[in-house]
Amino acid sequence: MQALPFAILAIVCYLAAGSWQALALARRVAPRAALVRSLGLLAVSAHAVVVAHSVFLGHGLHLGLFESASLFSWLIAALLIAVSLLKPLLSVGAGLFPLAALTLIALMLFPSHMVEANVSPGIVFHILTSSVASALLSIAAVQAMLVALQNHALKRRHTRGIVQVLPALTSMERLLFELIGAGLLLLTAAIVSGFIFIDNLFAQHLVHKTVFSLAAWMVFTGLLIGRHWLGWRGARAVRWTLGGCLLLVLGYFGTKVALQLVFHDV
Repeated sequence: MQALPFAILAIVCYLAAGSWQALALARRVAPRAALVRSLGLLAVSAHAVVVAHSVFLGHGLHLGLFESASLFSWLIAALLIAVSLLKPLLSVGAGLFPLAALTLIALMLFPSHMVEANVSPGIVFHILTSSVASALLSIAAVQAMLVALQNHALKRRHTRGIVQVLPALTSMERLLFELIGAGLLLLTAAIVSGFIFIDNLFAQHLVHKTVFSLAAWMVFTGLLIGRHWLGWRGARAVRWTLGGCLLLVLGYFGTKVALQLVFHDV
């Protein structure tokens, strides 16, 4: 693998950034946003080289299971760092940065040769919007987990530890719904572009992805409606967010898992 040195650099920096952020949440070390962001940016830059070599080089797009997972985790990490410049979102890096490192390790150990040939600009737009939507909603899922931990601690009157590190619960919930709103907008664009640019979204190899994506769209839409009209928040919002994200993951990776790991179509 020509990009192996870049993959190793990215793995080390992801693990360092994630570990520091996790220790900061546990109040074992002082929060160092600039350090975590710098390590994350270095990791994302090196990861970009790996993505370029594993996904985009040659004819067509190489979108096997672990190539897709690596691309997906790179998008998540890049969006996380970018959004963290404007919003207090860096805490989710404690879980997401190590996940990105894990996808790189899997890519180095289990590369595939699945190639999507003759990809039109319309399909590229569909892939891009669906990937960015899924990345944003995955960040929202980890944010929801932090909201759940914070809410649980406050209900038990535990005001030390993670509660002291994170922003106020209302700010955390507001950011959660901002992420869901942006992700849902892009997911809508992805679904619409899929119906426009793909001949048959309900073909045998696409039907499960289409069904799960539509189901996730309904879950996130229902959540935002419930938030606006019924004031949904707290544990209910967390459950709906995690449920919608699970549907997206099943839709995004389900077919690739079946083809590459079950039927060994690599």
